[in-house]
Amino acid sequence: LTCIMQGALLAGCDTTGMTRTEQDFGNSVRNMVKMQTYNPDASRQAATEPPTQMDGERAGVVLEGYRTEVGKPAHRLRARQLRHFVDDDTAELSEPRLTVFQDEEPPWEIGAERAWISADGSLVLLSGEVLIEREGDANNRPMRILTRELRVQPEQDYAETDEKVRVESESDWLVAVGMQAWLRAPNRLKFLS
Repeated sequence: LTCIMQGALLAGCDTTGMTRTEQDFGNSVRNMVKMQTYNPDASRQAATEPPTQMDGERAGVVLEGYRTEVGKPAHRLRARQLRHFVDDDTAELSEPRLTVFQDEEPPWEIGAERAWISADGSLVLLSGEVLIEREGDANNRPMRILTRELRVQPEQDYAETDEKVRVESESDWLVAVGMQAWLRAPNRLKFLS
């Protein structure tokens, strides 16, 4: 679990050109992750029993990936429940909610029924009904995207699906099959059919 959380937290970080203060900030994040880890020794123990689920108090999982600017979040992943699998270091989440923060625009909010996170945190598979939303601001109309089975690569701020997609923005709407989404400025959506 520690590896997954650290991977997710450090996913957006670039250590080149960082000041000593910024490097120390990473240490505080790692310490915070250690404090939120349900069983820090789980990966060193033999997998003779199935992993236990987290209790309700710890199940409000919050992971944040930080950009090189001290304290400015790139992503936040919350879930009602997290199950970590010691044998392959993957995780499953129920009712995940991923926030992709923007520099000057409202963040993207992505919710799903379930999610699976790869051991290194480079791939998040959102399954079931998926809802992607962004509030409007002075330069952008609000947007709501409905689909299923979304693959997310958090480090690249990229998401894609082969499923049916419905995009709604104020009174306009579009239906397509398949979508690629680049969620960092300049934001782009590409519909495959």
